[in-house]
Amino acid sequence: MPKEHINPSSLFPSLKYGFSQIVTSQGGRTVYLSGQTPLNAEEKVVGTSRREQMQQCLRNVQTALETVGGSLKDVVSLRLYMVNYNPDEEVDVIADGLKEFFPGDNPPATTWIGISSLAVKDFLIEIEAIAVLE
Repeated sequence: MPKEHINPSSLFPSLKYGFSQIVTSQGGRTVYLSGQTPLNAEEKVVGTSRREQMQQCLRNVQTALETVGGSLKDVVSLRLYMVNYNPDEEVDVIADGLKEFFPGDNPPATTWIGISSLAVKDFLIEIEAIAVLE
């Protein structure tokens, strides 16, 4: 299923932050994932830092997609909810985490949202994903 990643020069260069400005797709099966948290299968919070928790969230996204026959390459959009996000100190943490899981020039469109809390007090981040599978 063809996806097109578009990063027009008329918008800021987002690839250095690990996301595309626009992703389009046609056809395929659309998969909407609930927000993935830093919980592992045993319901234990993995990590105490934003980086560690983000990695667990993205591993959970990957696991969920593999369950339905997809992969991270099928992700077209992410929404990151981050408790007490500090852009002055954490831009690189988030950008590096995105580039680790979505390397190359075709990462998903992504929105970063700072919030005051999540469902569990130890959660620092939660990630929603939309994927389109062939």
